[in-house]
Amino acid sequence: RKVAEAAIRSKGKFISQEVANLLWAYATMGITDKQLFLSFMPAAAKLIDSYTNQGLANIAWAYAVADVDAPTLFNAHFINKCVEKGSGFEIEHYRQLHQWHLWQTKEKSNSRLPVDFQERCYDIFISEEPTVSKLQDDVVAQLLHIGLETKEEVLVGSGYRIDAIVKVNGKTIGIEADGPSHFIGRSKSPSGSTILKRRQVSSIDGIELVSVPYWNWDTLGNDEVKKQEYLRHLLGWKIDNE
Repeated sequence: RKVAEAAIRSKGKFISQEVANLLWAYATMGITDKQLFLSFMPAAAKLIDSYTNQGLANIAWAYAVADVDAPTLFNAHFINKCVEKGSGFEIEHYRQLHQWHLWQTKEKSNSRLPVDFQERCYDIFISEEPTVSKLQDDVVAQLLHIGLETKEEVLVGSGYRIDAIVKVNGKTIGIEADGPSHFIGRSKSPSGSTILKRRQVSSIDGIELVSVPYWNWDTLGNDEVKKQEYLRHLLGWKIDNE
């Protein structure tokens, strides 16, 4: 918190790259300090013409993670800068802008990217080939063992892929097998990417997401009975439902 307070006091001295880097770092760490993001909004908007492609994408993504509405920053001028720099964006930048666009249009009803730009962002966002971890394989195997029909790597309307989807008592539930990359270092705090996905799948696709964090799963060892009990409890799936 002291770092954020010091940054707020000195925000007038920041150049565009420093603003983008600071806000991106906070968002990546899952630290959605509302006061920090609100305080930097005027400075971030003032510097809009000097951001690199990466800076524009990072700023957009950071505010989407923090879920801090910023209409004076994300306006027609911001959209125009994105369009002007369109050919210079890298794959990861397009993915970030897709998430920002979801936030603006589906969660906030604000500025939107031009249709052709939206489509490019979406196509790139969904193009990444999914990788299935051992944790995910094991979780899915145990879901099948308890009698739940399970669909894997489901592409939903927002463009996100969900590790597994099941129906419990008529309700669709998404299950994420969350390995270490979904958290900050060795902590149990979710990363900014994890926070954003959980929120957007819930608010945009209307699917409840539940997490199977690796540290919980690891404590169950090779005991399949305990793993199945864990999943029943997580999903509210009673033994007498089988």
